[in-house]
Amino acid sequence: MHNLNIPIILLAAGQSSRMRGRDKLLEMVDGQPLLRRQAAMALAVTDAPVLVALPAAPHPRYDAIEGLAVTQVPVPDAAEGMNASLRRCFAALPQDAPAAMLLLADLPELTQIDLNKVMQSIDLKLDKSIWRGATSSGKPGHPIVFAAEHFGKFANLTGDSGGRDIVAAARDKTLFVPLPDDHARRDLDTPEEWAIWRAENPRR
Repeated sequence: MHNLNIPIILLAAGQSSRMRGRDKLLEMVDGQPLLRRQAAMALAVTDAPVLVALPAAPHPRYDAIEGLAVTQVPVPDAAEGMNASLRRCFAALPQDAPAAMLLLADLPELTQIDLNKVMQSIDLKLDKSIWRGATSSGKPGHPIVFAAEHFGKFANLTGDSGGRDIVAAARDKTLFVPLPDDHARRDLDTPEEWAIWRAENPRR
């Protein structure tokens, strides 16, 4: 099944606070800034809009995605936490979107193949309303696709919960899609984690 009409929300407004002055989304992965890699990957798997939540301009992350056909969604209240981005992006989705994929910008091992696998698992005729990437051992991760019935629930979220309550309430309607290794969960939040990862992945 091809779900090319499903928009993607890319969360990239976080502060990278544990990087001690560096920006993890501007770290080079596969020859380009991580944020640009993730945005290009999202554009490759859907014909629908790709919305990128960003800190208020000016910010170097805008330069990292220059020239890409994404919809920039500035989040001036990003310091509140992830839910500020979720409120703004879900409100900006096309009215007729049947579902939306939520993608974190800081997962460098996710691939276009992984995103396609999750996209192709979506079947709105079944009794599922959330489709979620998981590790090869079954741990829940990202990306997460929400059917349109969930969109309105993001309007009143506050703080940094990342929609956990919405996901928890729909657990019995969630389909987990296993992805290779730790692709669905491997994030790198500190310079030390990046150094270890680069040592393990010298070709990246």
